[in-house]
Amino acid sequence: MKQVILRFGMLSAIAVLISDSASSQGLPKAPKAEVSNVTPKPGFFTEPSIAVNPGNPQQVVAAFQDNAHIAYSTDAGRHWQLANGIEPPNYRVSGDVSVTYDNEGRAYICYIAFDKLGTFNYWGHNSSRNGIYVRRSLDGGATWESQDVAATEQPNESAVPWEDKPYIVADTGPGPHAGNLYIGWTRWTLIDSQLLFVRSTDHGRTWSKPVEIDNIRGLPRDDNGAIEGFAGAVGPDSTLYAVWTDGSHVVFTTSHDGGVTFSHTRNIIDTAPTMFTLQAVSRANGFAQIAIDPRGGAKSAWLYVTWSDYRNGDVDVFCSRSADYGETWSPAVRVNNDPAHDGADQFFQWMTVDPRDGAVYVVFYDRRGDPKNRQQTVTLARSSDGGRTYQNFAWMDQPFDAQGVFMGDYNGIAALNGRVYGVWTQKPENKSSRDTVIQIGVADFNAEKLSSAPSQPAPSATTGRK
Repeated sequence: MKQVILRFGMLSAIAVLISDSASSQGLPKAPKAEVSNVTPKPGFFTEPSIAVNPGNPQQVVAAFQDNAHIAYSTDAGRHWQLANGIEPPNYRVSGDVSVTYDNEGRAYICYIAFDKLGTFNYWGHNSSRNGIYVRRSLDGGATWESQDVAATEQPNESAVPWEDKPYIVADTGPGPHAGNLYIGWTRWTLIDSQLLFVRSTDHGRTWSKPVEIDNIRGLPRDDNGAIEGFAGAVGPDSTLYAVWTDGSHVVFTTSHDGGVTFSHTRNIIDTAPTMFTLQAVSRANGFAQIAIDPRGGAKSAWLYVTWSDYRNGDVDVFCSRSADYGETWSPAVRVNNDPAHDGADQFFQWMTVDPRDGAVYVVFYDRRGDPKNRQQTVTLARSSDGGRTYQNFAWMDQPFDAQGVFMGDYNGIAALNGRVYGVWTQKPENKSSRDTVIQIGVADFNAEKLSSAPSQPAPSATTGRK
């Protein structure tokens, strides 16, 4: 491997240029792959998110915690800088970050902020004031407005609900609600977990009153049986598709009126438990994501849902597709292509669809190279046949042992015009430290021969479970 030092402002990052030979775990390298460390030094960094500006592919933003941070690029991920003034000054902690761009090129970061956590895993008990906030960048991610905006907030009172795991989604298409922004999250109370939702119709300046969009509430602990892990995707006709998990199902709903009302929720996919224990990480889950291939327009857009669970003994990443707007879903396809039941875990997946060519991309941690099932690398999976099959590529070749630290709840991925951006948490080799770093991987499939997605729905579609 060749190492190149990139210097920008006060931040130095190491970009590792990956060769085209096979990786240490036998996978081909992701084409034109580079991996950059965007944290100046190790710290308590986790739960990154990444987005590319659909109107200007040179602009990319990545967020990570603690506290809320932004790294941005103005040259399609070749160089990165850290933005200033992201974390809120009036709270002790901020995190659970997500980022997006709207249809006019504004960048947004969404995060929670609080003073102290509640009781471990029972977050609605003994929690402090907290809220969900949004900050905007009008120049694509380089500078950010000094004032964040509350999407919802809870003052210091007895039995304060806890707002958790928000994720922001933008309508960037040509539909009637283009420009809308949406946030879904879990609200923990003393007696249950709820799925809450807000929307903005004025580019994030103001937000609607929170509404509950679940039909069945979950258990009050951050464990199997809770409802959490909101993710959303917006179709070319402005339909919002949303999923989350309840411990043993992927739950699905839609909104056709810009987030004003939602359909009755349905359990569309049966899963093994989506909270699970893995060696060498303090916490792991298989929360679902949803993405859309908008190229067919409003009449034939395809939906994809990905998640991970241990139905095969070890944890695998799965994907299912719908060709009829979520009414029916294909049987689960295994995204990682190592032998089934080999004892290797693949986890913390995130998915995106390139809106230009319809390719599906999934990033995940991969332990197939360690017989002890402890050390992981980062794998990029790509499907060019509508989610029927996936080719796996090595994105990060050098394995690392998380050594039992908190690795967060998620990573991130974005793609546009064949150029793919992934962001993840990595643990440096230092057994005396619990610090982590954030790395961003870039891969470019423009040089590869791209096959177009098939024109017919996936075979053997199964009716979603009501």
